[in-house]
Amino acid sequence: MTDAKFKNRHIISMRDLDRSGMDYLIETAAAIEEGRLQPDMKGKIASLLFFEPSTRTSFSFESAMKRMGGEAMLMKGTGSTSVAKGESFADTLRTIERYSDIIVIRHAVEGTARLASEVVKIPVVNAGDGANQHPTQALLDLYSIKKTHGTLDNLKIGLVGDLRFGRTVHSLAQALASYNPEFYFISPGFLEMPEHIKANLTARGIKYTELHEIEPVVPELDIMYVTRIQKERFADPEDYEKLKGSYIIDLKTIENAKESMKILHPLPRVDEIAVEVDSSPHAYYFDQAENGVYMRQAILSILTGAVK
Repeated sequence: MTDAKFKNRHIISMRDLDRSGMDYLIETAAAIEEGRLQPDMKGKIASLLFFEPSTRTSFSFESAMKRMGGEAMLMKGTGSTSVAKGESFADTLRTIERYSDIIVIRHAVEGTARLASEVVKIPVVNAGDGANQHPTQALLDLYSIKKTHGTLDNLKIGLVGDLRFGRTVHSLAQALASYNPEFYFISPGFLEMPEHIKANLTARGIKYTELHEIEPVVPELDIMYVTRIQKERFADPEDYEKLKGSYIIDLKTIENAKESMKILHPLPRVDEIAVEVDSSPHAYYFDQAENGVYMRQAILSILTGAVK
């Protein structure tokens, strides 16, 4: 896999990447973190269009560009843009395209990033579209798992929490399917993994088990990937109130875990992981957030052709 196969490509969904592409991104992120590769993004500009709130994703993309000598223009919301004046989404994109080398977009509406990629001629990266996909989070998650276990193959992965609305777990399940995992989907009944994700896994011969309790499978897990209940995705606040706090991971929860088991979380957390777990050798979520910078450096530099 060479950078030429990525140049001027988009990353909208994990379906846009095969195993060789994911491996190439992971290898590039590792080379950047270890100092073996120093992409030169001087003179390149990334437009970060965040129509939906973000902390880690927006800051890590901005940090990634600046660490490589490039520049980032960050737009949060639409209040200070011409969208507030009635400008169409397509016209906004076509205008920003003229100022940029790559566009990173987050939006509450599913499919927005795909639409953007059809409107502009420069690379588009999906930084999260509603409850649909978050491919760059999945890629940094793969990098984190590879760093902690030395491999991505044949691992037992527990996905815990909001699997219905959690776009991070949708992308991660599709990504890991290339590495023959065994999944445990642990969620309240209302928040189970969507049928289309499960159907895709079944078609690819990936084994998964659905559960409502976490403790019975903790000893089996190599990775416990915890997500918060997505309050902003609920149409009825009462439904959220019934389900919040469904799982709270504390030291007792993981007392029978493998020594090598790591806990990941895309953050932000609310109450699903107790603070006492932060000092446990199983906790890896803040390291995971740092890994996002290296992976996003790899994504930005490869898609714009800066990596030779």
